[in-house]
Formats: sequence, C-alpha cells, structure tokens
Amino acid sequence: MSTSFLGHLPVQRIGFGAMQLAGPGVFGPPTDPAGARAVLRRAVEHGVDHIDTAQFYGPDVVNDLIREALHPYPEGLRLATKVGARRDHEGAWLPAGDPADLTAQVEQNLRSLRVERLDLVNLRRFEGDRPGTPEPALEDQLGALVELRAQGKIDVLGVSAVRAETVRVAVETAGVGAVQNPYSLLDRRDADVLDVCRHYGLSYVPSFPLGSAFGGGGPNHLAADEYVAAVAGKHGASPAQVALAWLLAQYDRLLLIPGTSSLRHLEENLAAGEIALDQDDLAALEKVSPVLPSH
Repeated sequence: MSTSFLGHLPVQRIGFGAMQLAGPGVFGPPTDPAGARAVLRRAVEHGVDHIDTAQFYGPDVVNDLIREALHPYPEGLRLATKVGARRDHEGAWLPAGDPADLTAQVEQNLRSLRVERLDLVNLRRFEGDRPGTPEPALEDQLGALVELRAQGKIDVLGVSAVRAETVRVAVETAGVGAVQNPYSLLDRRDADVLDVCRHYGLSYVPSFPLGSAFGGGGPNHLAADEYVAAVAGKHGASPAQVALAWLLAQYDRLLLIPGTSSLRHLEENLAAGEIALDQDDLAALEKVSPVLPSH
C-alpha cells in the first residue's frame, strides 16, 4: 500500500475503521468477539497501521477489543479516536462536548486503550449531521484539547462532522491536522471541506466511504450503478473496491478507514489500494448519481 500522513504521522493510506466491530447499531458487544479480535489482528498482519475507534462505540466495547487483540501494540501503529459524544441506555447518540467532558473522554480512551498518548483525537461535533444541536463554543472545546496536547496526552488534533468554516477556525486557532467527515462516490456534499483540506495540507479521512446505508445507499447501490459496474468489470474488481479507489484518487492526503467484521471484506478493502483508475474511469464515475442519507 502507498503511504501518506495522518497529521504529521506517516501511515499507510488504507487503515481500518473499528466501529463495525460492536454489536448492531454500534451498541453492545459483537456476537463473535473472538472473530472481531481476529479481524483486528489480520488487519495489522496485512500492514494496517491506522485504526480508528471511539470510546462511545459500544460504548467501551471496541476499545476493549482493540486492547485485547493488539496490546502491546506494534511499533508505528496509530490509534485515532473521537470525543464529544456519548450513548444513552437505548443506544442513542448524544452530544457530550463540554470541555470537562472532553477531558474525561480523553482520559477514558487512554485508560481503555492502555496508552500514554493518543495519536489522533477528533473533536466530534454535530453541526454537520444534526444542525441546530446546542453545542459549546468551538474555541472552548479546542482549548481543552490543546491543553491536553500540551500535556503530551494527544499528538494530533482533528475535527469531525464539521462545516468548512469550522475547519478553517480549527486550523488557525488550534493547529488541527485532520478532518473526518462523511464523503463517498455516492455522497459528495463535503467537496468544499475537502478543498479546505487541500488548501491547508490537512489529512482527510472520509467516514462512510462506501456511502451510507441510510436512505438506500451503500454497497448495494454501488453494485447496481451502471458506471461503477463498468469500471469494476474493466479492472476485475468489486464495486466497493472501485468506490474506495475513486476516493484515493481525489487527494494524496486522503486516508481510508473502511470497516468490517469480516476477514474476507477486510482483504477486499485492502486490495483496493492496488487499483489504478485512469482518466476515462474517473470521468465515468463522475456520472454516478448521488444517494444521500436521510436523517
């Protein structure tokens, strides 16, 4: 796999998103914990050195699986997490972004992952997917995380689920190095944020890289699209691999974290890095109709 940077940290361009290792709805334990740990180990065996997680995946479940499967961690493995949200007893996603909450969540991640410093911490806000949700001032949130970075508990700061202007403010006031927002061949609404990342040289990590299943998107829709099917046939690849290869072609600091609980899908996702799309392929894929998630 080719390499790029997570902030200033060198990583392979295809990592692993651990969210799907929790139970249905990213809530509770998986039905096969041993299988989940096997997927993590296989990912690292294949050269994955960037794993994305969060304490609120489960909650607690995914960080525990990562620690159980991989600690002591291989040298160079980068662990990225998010703060700013929590789950209730029914699994709902709720804001938890007060500065004191953010500090407590960073400490939780340090303990559960059993590390002294987190390679990347993303501030998860709700402006991107739930506009109008009351949130603390961005400057106060970033200030708390900058203090933790000064204490050596965080290496790189990032922001997640944010608008373009928030990225600009976060770069200029807190020196953030990465953005994680929804973006895919099926949902390209974040193009303006991607342009901001290009301008500042930030890492961009698309969540839902195959599109969101909400509203009818996702792998099934990719498989049914005539343009995706044609490019996939040309390269002897799956539609999902084509969609991942399209993302890699958009920006040299774009990093993928496709998630799965399947060993077969893991290996398929990693192989997407071997697909070289030409200009004809990219022109054809620009004709793919968007499928936007419903909220």
